[in-house]
Amino acid sequence: MVLAALALAAPALASEQHPTLAELETEVMCVECHTTLDMSDSPFAARMRVHIRQMIAAGDTKSEIKQKLVAQFGEGVLAQPPKHGFGLFAWVLPLVGIVLGAGAIGFGAWKWSRFKNESGGDVHLHHPALEPELERQLDDELLRFDG
Repeated sequence: MVLAALALAAPALASEQHPTLAELETEVMCVECHTTLDMSDSPFAARMRVHIRQMIAAGDTKSEIKQKLVAQFGEGVLAQPPKHGFGLFAWVLPLVGIVLGAGAIGFGAWKWSRFKNESGGDVHLHHPALEPELERQLDDELLRFDG
């Protein structure tokens, strides 16, 4: 278990210390077209890539680069909302919606399975008996189709 944690921690640390443009492009948004840099071909995105390359060449870590971009362009430059303050709401709200939706469906299914009619008995799909004359007419009509 410890070896697995160390094996995964080494690439993460290397990524933090020596980020690549390719990985930052997926984590940073073009503030002009509101897509990640790897998806944008706007002139502004091209200038952002040049700026990021310069920061990488200067030896900035991934965190430092992101902090500088946030200082320049605001929190909207990050592809993922922050996991604190109002940004935490963006992470939690979908989970709450899924839990509430599943609970509502489960409660509805439970209520539906225990549905009772007015007399207190279980509802069955049985129909009341037809009047003898109507039943005879129905049988005659069905015989016409069988024969």
